[in-house]
Amino acid sequence: MPIEVRLEVFEGPLDLLLHLIDKNKIDIYDIPIAEITDQYLAYVNQMDHEDLETTSEFMVMAATLIDIKCRMLLPKEVDEEGEEIDPRDELVKQLLAYKEYRAISQELRDCADRAGDVVTRGRCLPEEVEKYVPPVDVQELLDGVTLAKLKEIFDDVMRRSEDKVDPIRSKFGHIEREEVSLPDKLDYVQITARRKRRISFRSLLKKQHSKMQTIVTFLAVLELMKLGKIQCEQDENFGDIVIESAEDMHETSLVGDAYRAEAGETPVISDYA
Repeated sequence: MPIEVRLEVFEGPLDLLLHLIDKNKIDIYDIPIAEITDQYLAYVNQMDHEDLETTSEFMVMAATLIDIKCRMLLPKEVDEEGEEIDPRDELVKQLLAYKEYRAISQELRDCADRAGDVVTRGRCLPEEVEKYVPPVDVQELLDGVTLAKLKEIFDDVMRRSEDKVDPIRSKFGHIEREEVSLPDKLDYVQITARRKRRISFRSLLKKQHSKMQTIVTFLAVLELMKLGKIQCEQDENFGDIVIESAEDMHETSLVGDAYRAEAGETPVISDYA
């Protein structure tokens, strides 16, 4: 009958190294690399190598331990100040940092476990106590304040205000929003088409003074086409579009007035050339 062997599960190679150091009661500042490396490799050889991501982490640490072991056998290296360089120093720093993080995480885990047993009481101060504001002694507050000190504070506040001003946007002039009314443009297009009978769509748009006016005029043309008040023709692709009125030139009703009435506005008398 085969013997079942259970291996302890470690969170990573540093966790395994700390376990071996604690198990062998080794001074973390004086690690016997040869002994620890042999025990570490023995554990790695018994690992389940199907999980390549986890195994690779342990293999990297195994290579690091072997490298340190080889450097320990070579002549001692010295730094710029003539002191010997211990190949184990970097590993010791990593172990100490990991040990500190592990202790902090355990403390946080314990706090989370105890959180359910903690009940805090809400504030129960009397209303008059909460509303109490300690009196301010103006004389004490202004003690030592002179006109020169006040001017210094004022200059500092003004300097901070100037620093907040955008040097580019502050030079912009006042921009007023241009009010463009769709009912007005409906009247404009409808009356112009009645009077001239045939108008150029391109020339109609060129008479507009802004992009917004051009857009609203275009929408007015589409709306009047849908209502059958005008007809549009184009002889060739990309050619000019000719707008022709489909109404009698003496017609007086305006689509714009219908829009205003629907919106609860008072109809106006339009006078477009």
